[in-house]
Amino acid sequence: MSAPVMVQAADMAGNRRMLRVIDVLGEMFVDLASGRTRSPARTVIEHGDRRVLLVSPAVWERRAVGSVKVTTLTPGNPVRGLPLIHGIVALTDLETGQITALLDGAELTAVRTGAVAALATRWCTPDDADDLAVIGAGVQARALFRAVTAVRPIRTVRVHSRTCAGAEKFADWIREAAPRPVHVTVCATARDAVTDAAIICTATSTDDGTPVVRADWVTPGAHVNVIGGTHPDAVELAPALLADAVTVVEDRTAALDGAGEIRAALADGLIKAEDLYELGGLVSGAVDVTGRTTVLRTVGMAIEDTAAAVALSEEHRRAEQGTGGPAAVPPTEEEEPDGHA
Repeated sequence: MSAPVMVQAADMAGNRRMLRVIDVLGEMFVDLASGRTRSPARTVIEHGDRRVLLVSPAVWERRAVGSVKVTTLTPGNPVRGLPLIHGIVALTDLETGQITALLDGAELTAVRTGAVAALATRWCTPDDADDLAVIGAGVQARALFRAVTAVRPIRTVRVHSRTCAGAEKFADWIREAAPRPVHVTVCATARDAVTDAAIICTATSTDDGTPVVRADWVTPGAHVNVIGGTHPDAVELAPALLADAVTVVEDRTAALDGAGEIRAALADGLIKAEDLYELGGLVSGAVDVTGRTTVLRTVGMAIEDTAAAVALSEEHRRAEQGTGGPAAVPPTEEEEPDGHA
């Protein structure tokens, strides 16, 4: 029995790997939407002051793989100089039952969440969309930037965060990490950042129902990736926007259970459950978004970890065999809590 491949955070960097994760996630979401695979609910154990232990299992039958992710969320960690999220993902071969790879769970979470947003961005925006707004400045905001710039030729970026220092640090990082020259502006307000932006990404640690981004700030025809919030009733984007936008989710049932904007829009009668379109339908061409404002609202699913682990472990093996590309942008520690577990 061969030892599992060890995939560290640094082994997940680079455009080649990100694009591979995006492509494999696309395959998986088509299977998920068509009922050829499923993603069980994760087990969540709360302990202490907002500390959480999560166990997320899933199998992807067509690829004959399964995974289990064990994750911890510790809100007090950033002030200790530690990441909010720690974790590990075990990838298994369903035919033999062998564990084939062990992957850094925190970095995989950031990569796959950014990749889900980039997958929606690929299908919801013109090929030449080059203007990006990012609300948030933590690890997930960085992953979103890496992912979106892998699929679109971003040339201008506007950043807003709850602290000016965090936003400035994120802006400096963008200037160094960008795959092409970009003009980065730190904005004093979220409204300044998102006004007229073609692509908007929100990745904050908001924990209440007050929107971070208002509906009338979003330019008609823009695309919004909403991935932050810390519990099922947290709202980053004003639910009113969903009444006029094409709303895309990973899985309808999961979104109804865990997406604050969708739960609020349903409660206010702005949308119905059947108004939600699954990402797999978008990828397969069953959803037409031409000329429409679009919103991706993610909640994070265990099957995404499985698909990302497949892509990253395959790329790691190629790199070890001398056929993979070099890592371009190393991962960094988290300054602000944000994103999914």
